[in-house]
Amino acid sequence: MAERSERSGTRFDIDWVRRNGVFVALGLLLLANVFLTDNFVSTGTLRLQLVQVAPVVIVALGMALVIGTEGIDLSVGAVMALAAALIPLYVGYGSVGAIVIGLVAGAVVGLIAGVLVGVVGVQPIVATLGLMVAIRGVANLFGGEIKSIREPGLVSLGTGDVVGVPYVVVIAAVVSLAVWLVVRRSTYGRQLVAVGGNKLAARLAGLPVRRVLVTTYVVSGLLAAMAGILLAARSQASDPTKLGQLMELSAITAVVIGGTPLSGGQVRILGTIAGALLMQLITATLIFHDIPDSTAQIVQAVIVIVAVYVQLGRGKARRS
Repeated sequence: MAERSERSGTRFDIDWVRRNGVFVALGLLLLANVFLTDNFVSTGTLRLQLVQVAPVVIVALGMALVIGTEGIDLSVGAVMALAAALIPLYVGYGSVGAIVIGLVAGAVVGLIAGVLVGVVGVQPIVATLGLMVAIRGVANLFGGEIKSIREPGLVSLGTGDVVGVPYVVVIAAVVSLAVWLVVRRSTYGRQLVAVGGNKLAARLAGLPVRRVLVTTYVVSGLLAAMAGILLAARSQASDPTKLGQLMELSAITAVVIGGTPLSGGQVRILGTIAGALLMQLITATLIFHDIPDSTAQIVQAVIVIVAVYVQLGRGKARRS
């Protein structure tokens, strides 16, 4: 009995670390920077970090929903490029018109991915990998070379602020709250978790599995397009070749280290946001201390491997 109690307590501690490790790591890294990094505690530094991480948070939230269904979306970076490439072409309709067209394009790509996965039955990694290549090509076809964005409304969206808080940060915060409410309070959120936990059981229970999958990929495409538009507005340029490159990896990293298992059935919104902030802070810390960007990429890869290993261990603990 004592042995079982000790084992149960150890498992509880390990599970607590797995669920909350990202918050602990983020807090420790922040504390380390306060004491070790010059000029870290300043409004300018805080603003810069939040502005840079905002698009990653938006994309990662959509990725978290997809991974919650036991899927993956590798097309998000290409969708960002496509939405950004369309902005200069339709800016004649005004900033609102151009933004709407970009968002619709993202939703359409998400719809295609959702139909391939949820209706046709193609494996998510295969469907979205194909779309990643195809949509990046379409973005280059539409966008061509780098195009400047000078429309005042779009420039303001990327560089303006409200009460000192950049618009991009406000948008990321609103999206985060909306996704949290959807996952925690809506019927769709409960269905999404059920589908990710066991598709066959969800189908036998009468849940609209196909509709949930299609809707989830549409939301992911929509959020990726939103992030692409914000990045283009902030840089005041559209570069379909480079914009959004490796964003899918950044999003997956944020989701996984945030505690959402790749096996589906859970969506951790706060963990995903913390994961994105942690990866941004790691990169910024290395840059602050003149460590090459290539090293930051290696660190990110190591963190992904460790996080996946931890999640696998969590799954084994549950089965036992």
